Amino acid sequence: MRIVIVGAGEVGTYLAGRLESEGHKVTLVEIDSKRAQHIENRLDVMVVAGSGSHPETMKRAKLHKADLLVAVTSDDETNLVAGKLAKKMGVPKTIVRIEARLLRDAEELLEAMEVDVAIDPDEETAGEIYNLLRYPGATELNVLADGKVMVVGIVLGPDSELINKTLSESDSKYGPDWSFLIGSISRNGETIIPRKDMYLRQGDMVRIVSLREVSSDLQRILGLVKEPIRKVMLLGGGRTAEMLARKLVERRIDITLLERDPERARELAETLNDVLILQGDITDAELLENENIADADAVIALTGNDEDNMLSCLFAKSQGVSGVVALLHRLEFLPLLRRLGIDGALSPRTACANGVLREIRGGVQVATFLDTDVEVLEITLKANSKVEGRTIGDLHLPKNVLIAAVVRSDGSEIGRAHTQLQANDNLVILARPKAVSAVRKRFE
Repeated sequence: MRIVIVGAGEVGTYLAGRLESEGHKVTLVEIDSKRAQHIENRLDVMVVAGSGSHPETMKRAKLHKADLLVAVTSDDETNLVAGKLAKKMGVPKTIVRIEARLLRDAEELLEAMEVDVAIDPDEETAGEIYNLLRYPGATELNVLADGKVMVVGIVLGPDSELINKTLSESDSKYGPDWSFLIGSISRNGETIIPRKDMYLRQGDMVRIVSLREVSSDLQRILGLVKEPIRKVMLLGGGRTAEMLARKLVERRIDITLLERDPERARELAETLNDVLILQGDITDAELLENENIADADAVIALTGNDEDNMLSCLFAKSQGVSGVVALLHRLEFLPLLRRLGIDGALSPRTACANGVLREIRGGVQVATFLDTDVEVLEITLKANSKVEGRTIGDLHLPKNVLIAAVVRSDGSEIGRAHTQLQANDNLVILARPKAVSAVRKRFE
């Protein structure tokens, strides 16, 4: 697929690298010529310097040959115009980033600009954090297959029942029909889809595929907090924080929000009636202590400054808060975050990538992660497929592909060697980008 991406910010650059690794032909358009040159030296994609709203720039980007336009600059108007130009040049589909709620809700405008899909990274990020708060202590939580499957990321602590055992030993302990499976393991900067002879170690970042809700047994095995979230402190009052606060209010959670800018704090106080709004610096330890940060069940740092987010989360950890999440814009900080013991990290780039990949995959759910190129995707097994009626063990899948769960209307199960595939099975698969195209072709 030929894809033109407008905007080489954190979202556009991440998407370009992800899509290029899957074998797509990607062109990146960036108005800042110095940044365009920097990206061209980093990624194996074509980079065009210029504005995505200028026809001449888009001609140089060969937009007329594209199958898809993704406009993800920080300027809504530029994205809308880029999408309109794409339609005028015959591009079949456009995905446009729109942050302003008034524009997103203006159906007549979106129709006039011929927008196929409107996305908002802040809204996607707020949704991912909201899901994550269901299981304090988890580092990631992705919901797939209409809620029938969850992928939970967690760093194994010293008390985990899984450490110092092989996967086959755990399998024999919990039985062959246990309702979860270890889909991937990240260790020392490397992520693999594990086999049964691999040992789990303290500090491993594992992703667990679980059927439906995470059971109390699995919460105990993973060391997740079982107590419900009652009090949350949000550090930073940007759009993501505002959206998250609205979602949490619906769950009747006690929310305190700290915002540095006085004008923004007043604005939030006028619009978020059920939220305690405080004005101050999120790195002010005395202020955080005076506002009883230690009493919070979860602290989430959501500013645009990674250093401030990490410092405030580190202080929250020192005060005994178990659920700590930092919004991260620069991925190079992720290893440091892990070493500091701040396991929860989310980024607008992965949240946005999941939304774009979902559209590219035809509407199926997709989950990508900060620290690995492994992704989780859904594939529906078509009738008369060559693999229909065969067991997973008979497929001899490559090591970078794992069928983790098989979802059916009459019952779902974790993927096992003896699991027989049927037409219309919804398969939840872990795979590396280079294998995704071959996997889809084989099963669909």
